[in-house]
Amino acid sequence: MLGLDDLDARLPPPGVETRPASAPRFRQTDRLSPEAAAGGGLVAGDDGQARPHYWGHRERLRQRFLAGGHEAMPEYELLEMLLFNAIPRIDVKPLAKRLLAAFGDLNGVIAASEARLLEVDGVTPKVFCQLRLAEAVAHRMARAKVMQRHVLSSWDALMEYCKTVMAHRGTEQFRVLYLDRKNVLIADEAQAEGTVDHVPVYPREIVKRALELDASALILVHNHPSGDPTPSGEDIAMTDRISEACGAVGIAIHDHVVIGKEEDASFRELGFLA
Repeated sequence: MLGLDDLDARLPPPGVETRPASAPRFRQTDRLSPEAAAGGGLVAGDDGQARPHYWGHRERLRQRFLAGGHEAMPEYELLEMLLFNAIPRIDVKPLAKRLLAAFGDLNGVIAASEARLLEVDGVTPKVFCQLRLAEAVAHRMARAKVMQRHVLSSWDALMEYCKTVMAHRGTEQFRVLYLDRKNVLIADEAQAEGTVDHVPVYPREIVKRALELDASALILVHNHPSGDPTPSGEDIAMTDRISEACGAVGIAIHDHVVIGKEEDASFRELGFLA
C-alpha cells in the first residue's frame, strides 16, 4: 500500500498537460542538413517507427567490409569504422569527412598530431587514441618485414617501412637504422625529433649508440614534412659530420635517405656519399 501511495504522489493531477524534461535527441528534417545533430534526422522503418537515419548503418558497413574487403570502400568509410569504437551511437560519417577534408587523406589523418586533431569539430581524446592505435598497428606490421632481415636485399620493404612511419609526419624526425656485420637490421631508433623544417642531430650520440649495439654500418633516414625530398645544404653538411665521426671508429654509412610525401631521395644515388 505504501508503494501505491508513493506512485499516486508521483502522478500529475488529472487534466494537467505534461511535457518532456529535455528536448528530443533527434528531430525530423526534410533533407540531410549539417545543422541536424546526426546529419539527417529521422526515417520511418518497416514497422512505422521513426528512427535516426543511420540506424543499422554500422552493422551494414561491417558486413560489407567483411564480405568484400577494403579495396572497394572509400576512405571515409574505413575511417568511419575506426571511429566506431571511439564514438558510440551517433553518425560518424560527417566527422570522418571533416577529418579527410582537414588532413587530405587517411594517411594524413592517422599521422596528425593530437593538437591538430582536436581542432576538428567532434574529435575527442578517445578519437585521438583510436587513430594512434591504428598508426601503431600499421607501424608494427611494416617494421616486422624488415627487422632481423638482410637490409640490402630487401631495400624496397625497408623504404616502404620508412614511408609508413615518416612520410606523413608534420615535423621532421631523424632515424638511424643499425646493421650488423652481415647487414642485418638489428635496431631502428628515432634519434631526434624536430620542427617542421629542422631536426637536431648529434653525431657523437649516433656513434656511441652504434658501439653499444656492436653495429658495423648505418642507414640514416629523415623526412621532409614539406613533401619535397630534395636534400638541403644543412642535410648534406650534417651527413658529412656523421660520416666523419663514424669513419673514425670503422662504422660505414650505407646511405642517407630523405623521405617525402610521394618520393624519396638517396644521398648515395645523388653522389653525396662516397
